[in-house]
Amino acid sequence: MNITVSNFLRYLEAELNMSANTVAAYRRDLRDWEHWATDGGARPLDPVDMTAGDLRAWLGHETRRGLTGATIKRKASALRSFYRYLLERGEVKVNIAERLVTPKQPKPLPVFVNPGEMEALLTTDDPAATTPFLSARNSLIVDILYSAGLRCQELIDLRDSWADTAAGTLRVLGKRRKERIVPVGRALCERIEDYRALRDADPLTRSAADSPLLVRPDGEPLARKDVYNIVHRMMESAGVHASRLSPHVLRHSCATDLLNSGAGLDSVRELLGHKSLATTQIYTHLTYRELQHNYQLAHPRAAK
Repeated sequence: MNITVSNFLRYLEAELNMSANTVAAYRRDLRDWEHWATDGGARPLDPVDMTAGDLRAWLGHETRRGLTGATIKRKASALRSFYRYLLERGEVKVNIAERLVTPKQPKPLPVFVNPGEMEALLTTDDPAATTPFLSARNSLIVDILYSAGLRCQELIDLRDSWADTAAGTLRVLGKRRKERIVPVGRALCERIEDYRALRDADPLTRSAADSPLLVRPDGEPLARKDVYNIVHRMMESAGVHASRLSPHVLRHSCATDLLNSGAGLDSVRELLGHKSLATTQIYTHLTYRELQHNYQLAHPRAAK
């Protein structure tokens, strides 16, 4: 890949503190663009010689490949960020990607687990857990994702010392390395302590303060795929009927249940680590839909 693009990716990581997932996505997008713009590497990439029409042609090519609107939007964002980087460093005189337009996509409502099924999930043991350690760990994974509303990567990055069961808090490192403190209940704190006792009884998994809270049986950190497989399997076992069975669905469920129980929108925003209140407001559509459903079932005038 062109050295300028490599420098840009390092800039995203080191100076903008973008998440590893975002940087990886931009790397794939710019590699695809480079491959298209150089006819498969037949010549070096020269971003200065590109035009806005060239960029639109590439996005059109990607659209015809059948990629989703969200993916095309991200690819356009990668180009805008890259050319903004070049402009700030004087390598180009104008950001030719600034005015790239992508079609607006309707935002689907977040998938969540209803409270009854959530209660069943929190008391379900992983059928694939072959030891008390794995059973405790996997149940704890589900509980933290739901009770604290964590993202999958935030769960993986959670250090042992960041779970303060005496204070009832988790210190969470979110997107762009922004920290937040999340309050958690007594039941989750007890589950953390029970898991720690099993983990630290084995020299392979025994943890130091700066080690991950959640580890594999060999003491290594969890991978995203590990967490996804555990959550998916346990949701299936508990009979959850959500259209998606994934760690992020538990985060959606946390937000939805908090708002349905009367929590303020801004408080939920802080707990989830959203930068903008607009991001959190998507959950109000879910709570309104639930209210509307209950009204249709219960109100005499609605029944007529």
